[in-house]
Amino acid sequence: MQTQMWTVDKNVDNLKTYPQIMEAAQKLKQNEVVAFPTETVYGLGGNAESDEAVSKIFEAKGRPGDNPLIIHIANREQIHSFVKEIPEQALRLMDAFWPGPLTIILEKKAGALSEKATAGLSTVAIRMPDHPVALALIEGTGLPLAAPSANLSGKPSPTTAAHVADDLTGRISGIVDGGATGVGLESTVVDCTSEIPVILRPGGVTKEQLEEVIGKVSADPALTDEGQAPKAPGMKYRHYAPNSPFYLVDGSKEEIQQLVNEKRNEGQRVGVMTTKENKRFYDANVVIACGERARLETVAEALYDTLRAFNQEDLDIIFGEVFPEQGVGQAIMNRLSKASGLPIINK
Repeated sequence: MQTQMWTVDKNVDNLKTYPQIMEAAQKLKQNEVVAFPTETVYGLGGNAESDEAVSKIFEAKGRPGDNPLIIHIANREQIHSFVKEIPEQALRLMDAFWPGPLTIILEKKAGALSEKATAGLSTVAIRMPDHPVALALIEGTGLPLAAPSANLSGKPSPTTAAHVADDLTGRISGIVDGGATGVGLESTVVDCTSEIPVILRPGGVTKEQLEEVIGKVSADPALTDEGQAPKAPGMKYRHYAPNSPFYLVDGSKEEIQQLVNEKRNEGQRVGVMTTKENKRFYDANVVIACGERARLETVAEALYDTLRAFNQEDLDIIFGEVFPEQGVGQAIMNRLSKASGLPIINK
């Protein structure tokens, strides 16, 4: 399959009528799949009403079919065609955070969407992205678009069109290049089908921000208990993984350096994921700074690019620092734990 690349300036006026957007939208209306930028990561879009299109998404990513997809919309009116009702708490969250990095789970109407998009569940996950290219593309199709991250399943999510091309060239119809994304981490997923909303996946909107708007919010036990089965889209399996074994270390810089020394003495090539504040401290084969520890939003923004950067190196093992689990730090640690898939080394 030939993968077409459309380059779009997100700052131009009337994006919906931009020739590249119109061409990509036409592909989507023909039940092809197209990658596009959002403010979080690049998504792999397909017609959420079509089994054919949704099947192509799963096939391109190599994603298990029991993993539901997030439905992307361009305006709130679209929701009424496939959602039973919108609770008051959900309305308040939409008012506060849409468009933006927040996914809301609601009860769906039977038969309105592809059952494959929702993995046969009675609920649907919906969000309105805060990116002019994404909104123009969705509006141009007139369709709700199912769109997981545009990467091979298990690999780091893409924050540039080049990342998408590395993973999916020859597997999808096209890529809309709208530049680098902003937030860098996927959206927060909140289940609003119960009396107290539940965070199923931490992301760009923090628990503290949610509670400022709607009061008490709980968290899915699966976020802290590996014995629990997660309910959120994209959270059932190992994700974001670099090619080399990746261990998080809850310890001091000196203790991490000691681990590095031990492995190098065994003849292994070792990488360290750190921040700008600590980069000069480490002596390893490859040391990459992922943002600034004093500004965790910069760590979030650089996280997937950093994980992909390690794949350009010939390493036997990677050690990574941990971060405080407050604010966006919770989402960062959630993604790093998924990327590792290995027990945290406690020093």
